[in-house]
Amino acid sequence: MTLSLTPKRKQKLFVILGLVALASVAVGLTLYALRANINLFFSPVQIAAGEAPLERQIRAGGMVKEGTVVRNPDSLEVEFTVTDYVDDLRVHYSGILPDLFREGQGVVVVGQLQQGGYLMADQVLARHDENYMPPEVAQALVDAGYKPEDFQQKAEEAAKRAEANASNGDGAPSSSY
Repeated sequence: MTLSLTPKRKQKLFVILGLVALASVAVGLTLYALRANINLFFSPVQIAAGEAPLERQIRAGGMVKEGTVVRNPDSLEVEFTVTDYVDDLRVHYSGILPDLFREGQGVVVVGQLQQGGYLMADQVLARHDENYMPPEVAQALVDAGYKPEDFQQKAEEAAKRAEANASNGDGAPSSSY
């Protein structure tokens, strides 16, 4: 039995093929746009290991390391170090920091990793609980072979020191840049 294509069948075939092609193009463009806008999370351990892409939007998180916040008195520029108590990541940010931003507190920063090994942040998100560690950071540490108790204890110690410094009046932010 042979299949003959009448003009009506040819027209239906071309319409169906055209719709499939358009749907394929739409799906392809959507996937490309999503790929370009996804912010992957990296811990300082992963960044130090070279797993994070350079000059591409990423999220990084951990605790603000004590004694590392340096503010420029003439502008809104600030530098600080984010740590997961295994490795550190230097962060440069220009803008108003969240009210909850403090040393010894959990943060997630969004920005681009630069050639010099620091992150140029576009956004800083802070959490209020001194025991908070972003779930992604905690999981990355567990994957690297560290126990949650280890970094949880360090976070609690850092929070106590920061609280003691604040009550002694020593908790004033540094003004040298």
